[in-house]
Amino acid sequence: MTDQIIFNPIGTIYTPFETPQEAPIQPSRSKGAIGRIELLPEYENGLDDLDGFSHIILLYYFHLSSGYDLKVNPFLDNTLRGVFATRAPRRPNGIGLSTVRLIRVEGLALHIQDIDVVDGTPLLDIKPYVPEFQSTPEIRLGWLTDKLKRKS
Repeated sequence: MTDQIIFNPIGTIYTPFETPQEAPIQPSRSKGAIGRIELLPEYENGLDDLDGFSHIILLYYFHLSSGYDLKVNPFLDNTLRGVFATRAPRRPNGIGLSTVRLIRVEGLALHIQDIDVVDGTPLLDIKPYVPEFQSTPEIRLGWLTDKLKRKS
């Protein structure tokens, strides 16, 4: 096993949310929130053909989160849960994931909607969202099953 893995940001995510408290809990709660990604110039060619997708998956670094807890009290619940059974930001590796709407690509700028991250978040990677690749016919939602049914 490798002792250290080093990631370098490929760009920065800009949003209207200045603090973690202002940011929506999940992308599904940020409907309409507009953001922008500024990619570093050396990655520009990697944007070729991305503008044909309506949604993209962003992988980013929780740069304002320090340390981690293996048990957390997650959104929608009052019970301590294992961090890997949640989407909490205080994780052993502070990697976040959001699926957002891609409005347009202009040079090194990606204009996005339904963003739920804090302004200035370092971007690690972008992937196109493809429902057929993500789809799993038999999904179980664990401890969230009853919580999500009540919120619908």
